[in-house]
Amino acid sequence: MAGLRAPGDPPWDVYLTGTVFLDIIFTGLASAPVRGTESWARGMGSSPGGIANMATALARLGLKTSLAAAFGDDHYGEYCWDTLARGEGIDLSPSRTVPGWHSPVTVSMAYEGERTMVSHGHEPPADTLFRQQNAPGHPAHARAAVASLTPGTRNPWIARAAAEGTLIFGDVGWDDTGAWDLANLADLEYCEAFLPNAEEAMRYTGADCPRAAAHALAAHVPLAVVTLGGEGAYAVDGRTGESAEVPAIAVEALDPTGAGDVFVAGFVTGTLANWPLADRLAFAGLTAALSVQEFGGSLSAPGWSEIGAWWREVQSVEGQDPAALRRYAFLEGLVPDEDQVRPWPLRRAVPTIGFGRAG
Repeated sequence: MAGLRAPGDPPWDVYLTGTVFLDIIFTGLASAPVRGTESWARGMGSSPGGIANMATALARLGLKTSLAAAFGDDHYGEYCWDTLARGEGIDLSPSRTVPGWHSPVTVSMAYEGERTMVSHGHEPPADTLFRQQNAPGHPAHARAAVASLTPGTRNPWIARAAAEGTLIFGDVGWDDTGAWDLANLADLEYCEAFLPNAEEAMRYTGADCPRAAAHALAAHVPLAVVTLGGEGAYAVDGRTGESAEVPAIAVEALDPTGAGDVFVAGFVTGTLANWPLADRLAFAGLTAALSVQEFGGSLSAPGWSEIGAWWREVQSVEGQDPAALRRYAFLEGLVPDEDQVRPWPLRRAVPTIGFGRAG
C-alpha cells in the first residue's frame, strides 16, 4: 500500500467506529456445554473483539487504520486499548476512555468448528459517542470507511464522509424487525460497496439464489459482494456489469469468529490497491480461510507473513490444480521474501489478560 499513497492523500487508509469487547475464548471443548454440568476447556485466550476484529485485520494487512470507540476505565479497557494501540499500531485518537463505564465482555466457546457466545455490556454515555464523531480521525480524513448499516437508522458521519470522498464499505447484520426492506437501509445510498451474506442478500431482494440477489443489489449500490459460505463469494459491479465468482479455499475450520470481518478487510485492501474484482474476492476469501484455522477473532487475523507462507506452501504441494494456483498468482509480487516468512501453518501465541497490567 505504501507505493500507492500520494502526498496529498488522507492520513488514514480506513476509518472504523463501533463497540470494542473484551473477548475471552475457550478452546478445545469436546462438545457443546451441557446444562447442569461443568465443561473443561483445553485452552483459553483473551483479545479485543467486536469492531476490534476488523480493525486488527485491516492493520495486519498494512492499512493505516483509525478507530473511534469507547473504552472502559477498567483493567479490561486498558488491556484492549494497549493491545490495539501498541500491539497492532491502530490509531485511537478518535477514541475515548469513559470514567466509570465497564468494558463490554464476550465469552466465546469454540467446538466442532462452531462457536457459542455470551455477551454483556451497556451503551456508553451518549455524550461520549458525540465526542467520538467530532474527534481527530474523523472519517473525512480516510480513504475508506467500514460502516455497519442499521435498518431505520441514519448515521450522520457516513453521509459526511461520503461527501468528502471517503469510500464507504457497508455491512449489515440480521434484521430483527423482520422487514428486510432495502429502503430501511438509509445509508446504503452512500456506499461504494455492500457486503451481505447469502441469506441476508436473498431476504433483502426476494431473490431465490444469492447470485441473483447480488445482481439485484447492484441496482442500488455500485458494488454488491455476497459471501456464499463454503462456496466462496460472488460480486457484481453495477457500473460496468462485470461479475466475478471465486470458490472458497477448503480448510479445517477451528473457529469462524471474525471471519466475516477478515473477509471485508481483505476486500477493502484489494479495492484500495486497485486490483481486479476477481483478485479482490480471491484475496478476501484467502484471508478469511486463514483466519478460521485459528481460534478467536482478532487473534486469528492473518498478516502478510502468514499469506506469504501459505502461498509458498501450496506451490510446493504436488498435484495442485494449475488453474487454482493461477487464481492466486497475483500474490507473487506482493508477499514478503521467503527469508522473511515463517514456516506455515502458523499458530499465533495466545495472549491472556492474566499476565500483568499494561504499563
